[in-house]
Amino acid sequence: MPNLLLDDRILVGVSTKPEYLLLKYGNRHGLVTGATGTGKTVTLQGLAEGFSRAGVPVFCADVKGDLSGIGAMGDARDFLVKRAHDIGFDDWKTDKFPVIFWDLFGRQGHPVRTTISEMGPLLLARILDLNDTQEGVLNVAFKFADDNGLLLLDLKDLRALLIEVESRSSEISATYGNVATATVGAVQRALLVLEQQGGDNFFGEKALQIADLMRTSTDGRGIVSVLAADQLMTSPRLYATFLLWMLSELFEALPEVGDPDKPKLVFFFDEAHLLFDDAPKALVDKVEQVVKLVRSKGVGVYFVTQNPIDIPDAVLSQLSNRVQHALRAYTPRDQKAVKVAAETFRPNPAFSTEEVITQLGIGEALISVLEDKGIPSVVSRTLIRPPASRVGPILPDERRAVVAGSPVAGLYDTVEDRESAFEVLGKKAKEKADAAAAQKARDEAAKTPPRPTYDNTSYRGGPPPAREDRGPPPARRSNRQSVGEAAVKSLVRNVSGSLGRALVRGILGSLSRGL
Repeated sequence: MPNLLLDDRILVGVSTKPEYLLLKYGNRHGLVTGATGTGKTVTLQGLAEGFSRAGVPVFCADVKGDLSGIGAMGDARDFLVKRAHDIGFDDWKTDKFPVIFWDLFGRQGHPVRTTISEMGPLLLARILDLNDTQEGVLNVAFKFADDNGLLLLDLKDLRALLIEVESRSSEISATYGNVATATVGAVQRALLVLEQQGGDNFFGEKALQIADLMRTSTDGRGIVSVLAADQLMTSPRLYATFLLWMLSELFEALPEVGDPDKPKLVFFFDEAHLLFDDAPKALVDKVEQVVKLVRSKGVGVYFVTQNPIDIPDAVLSQLSNRVQHALRAYTPRDQKAVKVAAETFRPNPAFSTEEVITQLGIGEALISVLEDKGIPSVVSRTLIRPPASRVGPILPDERRAVVAGSPVAGLYDTVEDRESAFEVLGKKAKEKADAAAAQKARDEAAKTPPRPTYDNTSYRGGPPPAREDRGPPPARRSNRQSVGEAAVKSLVRNVSGSLGRALVRGILGSLSRGL
């Protein structure tokens, strides 16, 4: 009978014997593949339970919402009880595991954020789908920010930085290389698209601390961090780049530990093909480098996808623990995938691996894991053990209760907005605008002739000067008419009136006589 509670291994399933994944090789990475509906999610859930029970923290993306059930007590459904009986797992019982729910959009879990600086130009260019020229301008912008002490925390910081780079393009081009304003505009438009996809929720503070992904519960179990990715999958580029950023952060933050007795953290990367679809070589090289080196930090990375051919060969060669569910060979591409998958296993003389891959039932898989001395085991046809937690999504009320009682409750729920590039550059722009306005006012004043000024105290409101200062006052001219002036004016008016009337009458009389 298989034993679930061994300290140094995880029960994966049963073939002709129990199939265990040794914890000391858990950081040698792995691959879970298979067509839709063949049981990959249940396998992933069982592995996550096994690592958690061994005290290993787990991070996994919940693409369909089904993995959230790991935080709820399982149901003893008939098909689960039957599977436990079929593999001789007679003491199987339901259980639940400690979880923290995360969500980039903050709706189904605690918000997950990082800063623009932590993301860096390479991964940001990947999110924005920039070409080489546009990526070059983005690198120049980051270098300019570093040299001028500008913090890049969120999208408005990056937008303000690009405006500054564009306005000083001639100066910056002379120092850092050519910066075309049209190229800057293209990057700004890409930022707008990212913002509309919800990227503004992802960038900012408080940034996620890697230590919060590596927690254990009070009973010693590893906490399973479940990222709600159903909405995130509508922005696959953001999803893939976020997970790659997290791997990079783990590599940079964790110390070297070599090959520990068990992993420090296990990372499940569901829908892994999204990371490599149309990815530039520089990004694939980055993934390969991180996967190779993060192992020495005690981190195991398990890619989950439909076909092994979704993973580049350079990365595929690093994945030692393999679980292969059924593949369908309907097309030439499918047939190629089956052949590639079969060739990655150590052959079993009891059957043809290539044939069996297409014959596996739901919940069956071909398994090959590292055994003693790190040698891959012979591939075996295995019935996957049933998970103890709930198979299917957690209920909304249950999710809210888990979030409210989370060990990180309150740490990330409020956005922080300290002074960064947006505020610094905005302040400089305001000072520059104020200085320009003041100079313009001075220039306008210089063009206008001075207006005369008067000493109002000489005639209004002030005390009169002393008599000795003023001298004799000038004689004031009276407005009144003298008797002679009045008589002359009256005579003129009378003469003018009589003469005018005589002229009118003469004209009218001649006119009437003529009639």
